[in-house]
Amino acid sequence: QAQLTESGGGSVQPGGSLRLSCETSGSTYCMAWFRQVPGKSREGVAAIETNGGRTYYADSVKGRFTISQDSAKNTVYLQMESLKPEDTAKYYCAADRYMRRLCQTHLPTNAVQTWGQGTQVTVTS
Repeated sequence: QAQLTESGGGSVQPGGSLRLSCETSGSTYCMAWFRQVPGKSREGVAAIETNGGRTYYADSVKGRFTISQDSAKNTVYLQMESLKPEDTAKYYCAADRYMRRLCQTHLPTNAVQTWGQGTQVTVTS
């Protein structure tokens, strides 16, 4: 069945970098990354259109994070640079398979049809 599998999370020092990967199955219109910390709502981080490659970023990560894709491997990536303690969260891969409403300036959680299991990112000294 269709699913998303994330990997690449871990612990790094402030200013460090990590690359998250999300392997997909099944076709998608848009792939995105969200993050969530305990007690707060899940928030959109970045998204990419699978056909065309147009990208979208939350203001909090612009200039530091880059979303990309490898169509041949059905994989999307999130390259995170200059990480800050406030980036600490569980990161979730997400897919809009048929609604075509996820890839836009404001990433809405209700446009997601498939969620990954999440991978923890911790930024600490």
